[in-house]
This record gives sequence, C-alpha cells and structure tokens, in this order.
Amino acid sequence: MSVPQPDAMTSTSARKRRPPRGYLAVIRTIDKFTEVTGYLFVIVIVPLILANVVEVFARYVLRSPTMWALDVTTMSYATLFMLGAALALLQGSHVRTDMLWERFSDRRKGMIDSVALLVFFLPTMVVLFFISIDDFLYSISIDERSSSGAWTPILWPLRGVIPLTAFMLFLQGISELMKSLWAWRTGEFMTVHEKIEI
Repeated sequence: MSVPQPDAMTSTSARKRRPPRGYLAVIRTIDKFTEVTGYLFVIVIVPLILANVVEVFARYVLRSPTMWALDVTTMSYATLFMLGAALALLQGSHVRTDMLWERFSDRRKGMIDSVALLVFFLPTMVVLFFISIDDFLYSISIDERSSSGAWTPILWPLRGVIPLTAFMLFLQGISELMKSLWAWRTGEFMTVHEKIEI
C-alpha cells in the first residue's frame, strides 16, 4: 500500500483550493482592465499641474492671473480623483474604519465583504450610474456651463466622468465580490493587500 508523498498531498490540496479557470479568467480580465485604465487616466494630472504652474507664474510674476486655471484645476482634479477610485478599490487602498477587522478570520472577512458588496456597494453604483447618466445627457442638451468665473467652460465632459466612474467601480466591485465569495467559501483570500496605516 503506497503512502502519498508530501508534494503530492500539497498539490492535491492546492488543486482543491484553486478556483475554476473561468472564475479566475473573469477576475483577471476585470482587474487588468481596471489597472490599465487606472494608469491611463493618470494622464489627467498633466493639465492639473500645468494649469497650476501657469496660474502661479501669471499671478505672481506677470501680475495677471488667468481666468481659466481655476476651472481646469477643479475639473482635472475631480476627474483624476473619480477615475482613480476603481484602481484604489483593486489595490485595497480605500480606508477601513472597523477596528475589529484585523481580528476576524479570512472566512468572516470574505462573508462581510460579500454581503456589503451585494447589499450596499453594487446597488449604489447602479443607482449612481443611472442618475448621473441622466444628468450627463441633460447637461449636453442645455449646453451647461460653469459659473465659477468669466471663462464659463462646458460642464458635460465632467458630468460624463460620473457615470463612467460608477461603471468602473461596479465592474471592479464584481471582481472584488468574486474574490470575497471565494474567501467566504474557502477561508483564503486570493489576493492580500498591504496594510495601510494612517
């Protein structure tokens, strides 16, 4: 009677805990999309920095402030902040306020995350998407403009960022839900994020 070798037992155990190929493929596809688009959206930092540099130079050196830098700064910062939210969710960068969290087992964390994502997060993103898409379309129809200064730029591009953000957060939320369900079922997280201390 042969006794299973430790390596064979380990590989069998690992095979049991490995998610199905299709399950992993969905998670990896969503995560890759979020990662690529998240880093692509970082380009919005260019107009944010340029607007501030030009404004400081114009205001303090030329003594002639611009009338457009405030709007460009506000819009590009808002865009950068919103479109980076899905990447932050992927990387586990959102702040948790629950002081008991570290004491929970991975299975319990998976259960809490799964319920929170299903009951609160994903429905909220759906509602936000449909409300903001209406606002975006209405903004285009009335040619909505900023009233913060004399420049009065169009606002529909910024309005369009909100439903895009909701869509991307919803998509990444599906991936996080799948990871959480796996942790709830097996007691093991697929990915472990670095602990963020503030």
